[in-house]
Amino acid sequence: MTRLFIILALGLAACTNSSLRGTGDLGVVVERAAGRVMLIETTQRTAIGRVDGLGDLSHASVVFSRDARYAYVFGRDGGLSKVDLLGARIERRVIQSGNAIGGAISQDGRLVAAANYTPGGIRIFDAGTLELLSEVPTGAKVVGIADAPGNRFVFSLFESGEIWVVDASIPRDPKTLRLKDIGKQPYDGFVTPDGRHYIAGLYGEDGLALVDLWHPDRGARRVLQGYGRGEEPLPVYKMPHLRGWAAAGRYLFLPAIGRHEVLVLDRSSWTEAARIPVRGQPVFAVAQPGGRRVWVNFALPHNDTVQVIDVDAMQVVKELRPGRAVLHLEFTPRGEQVWVSSRDDDAVAVYDTATYAELARLRAEKPSGIFLTSRAAMTGF
Repeated sequence: MTRLFIILALGLAACTNSSLRGTGDLGVVVERAAGRVMLIETTQRTAIGRVDGLGDLSHASVVFSRDARYAYVFGRDGGLSKVDLLGARIERRVIQSGNAIGGAISQDGRLVAAANYTPGGIRIFDAGTLELLSEVPTGAKVVGIADAPGNRFVFSLFESGEIWVVDASIPRDPKTLRLKDIGKQPYDGFVTPDGRHYIAGLYGEDGLALVDLWHPDRGARRVLQGYGRGEEPLPVYKMPHLRGWAAAGRYLFLPAIGRHEVLVLDRSSWTEAARIPVRGQPVFAVAQPGGRRVWVNFALPHNDTVQVIDVDAMQVVKELRPGRAVLHLEFTPRGEQVWVSSRDDDAVAVYDTATYAELARLRAEKPSGIFLTSRAAMTGF
């Protein structure tokens, strides 16, 4: 009887182990037109499943749970969906507003905040149950939301030119610090990887707004003011995006609005260190892990192109053509691969960052954002 029990136990363990997998190499690709995400793994560079029913993903963003088991998908229709990556299913879903633009997860992983265009403001949810815990009304469109140390959420208000810092340490009673007159029309923002500074790009003027999150009560300061130097900007065909992953050592690489340039900001002095001519109007400037290179994609009519900047030389050293309408780039945590979405070719291409060789090409329906669990965990804020 004992022998039979041991055999059965070993057999059960073998069956169980064969179905187990970690989440460290998983990620999602947003298939925006289909209202779903494609689940991917980066070790073998394959698609392992899809999850439907996520609503309008025309401007979707994703954050991950603390244990990397769940993806929180923020849809343009106000939908907030908690997706089980291992089960390939929707765990929970709520429609929390009329028009949403993104979200963030708190430092301790207990809270998820959704940022809204309509009716404005943010809503804070329990990350486990998606129970609504509190709401912070703003009366204006929220953009550039990011999480900061101390279970804080930081965001900008496009119409009113403000930055708000919300302390959600007591989730049902959040406290808000409002910073006014930070600049005209902040359009996006991010927290630096060390969690100390929040930077908002300004659409209505040349420059950026900088907040020291160690001392937010001191207000916002302008940096890179007048980078256009009075020149007439070009028509903007796609609003650029700002990300903390544009940090490469002491420098931040930032897309210039209405210009064919990437701006380089020295974080030690918060002054301009360089400006790098590029093929078109940059949309994303994303630093490769290790900080040696920065990869850039572009708005129309150059949205089939990706250029690579060498940080040491401060110049473009490589140009690739991954496909039509390149919307997003994402690196594996150690930077050996970059995943690139090509919306109009219905494809995601994977490149070796050392040789620039294409390693794989996955079929995806109108792909846009690419988000990896391990990359999110390693980049702090």
